[in-house]
Amino acid sequence: MAAAYDYLTITLGRGRAAWQAFATYVNSPGDEAVARVGGEFVGLFAPQLGFASNEAAVLVRWPTGLRGSMSPLTGADGVVACHEDALTPTLRPRVGQELRNAGIYVHRWFVVDGDRVKDFVDLSGQAWGAFEGAYDTEIFGLFTTTPTPEDTAKGQGRLLLLTWYASHGVWEASREQAADPQSLFARRHELTRSTIGRSSILVPR
Repeated sequence: MAAAYDYLTITLGRGRAAWQAFATYVNSPGDEAVARVGGEFVGLFAPQLGFASNEAAVLVRWPTGLRGSMSPLTGADGVVACHEDALTPTLRPRVGQELRNAGIYVHRWFVVDGDRVKDFVDLSGQAWGAFEGAYDTEIFGLFTTTPTPEDTAKGQGRLLLLTWYASHGVWEASREQAADPQSLFARRHELTRSTIGRSSILVPR
């Protein structure tokens, strides 16, 4: 069975101390608690552009595809609220691919027509070669989400694209290729109902 992932958007109490306390907990013993229920802690992301200052994003992998309880993280001291998305990887991550500590990570969510998710993934894979070749960047993961009742009612699919960039400057420069009306990204945009991107820094372990 293929690996599964959980993506947590966590709201913390106010102040830098609350964020630092959560980061310390996640790195240990939080990651150990996740391991005991069969998970692998992949990364904790600190807010940059688009995230609230008291938000944290956490990515967890379930190697066997069987999800365990996320209560070791969602029930941690200082957690005020948590939104959880169950993710299924598509073309990325590759086997053995790991997150990089330097640079930034952009978390871009896409909402597309539910019957065009496969087309969206295919176009993404075709576009990445030229994209990664032109900029100091790497696609870490493209994930589909488990549909919610709202997704089903609206006939939509949601995807998360997690991309590493050497800097915000590289991210900004890469928008030129994405804006080219002849590009594969333009064709992908035609499938997109809406999209939003937020930048972050991976917290070193």
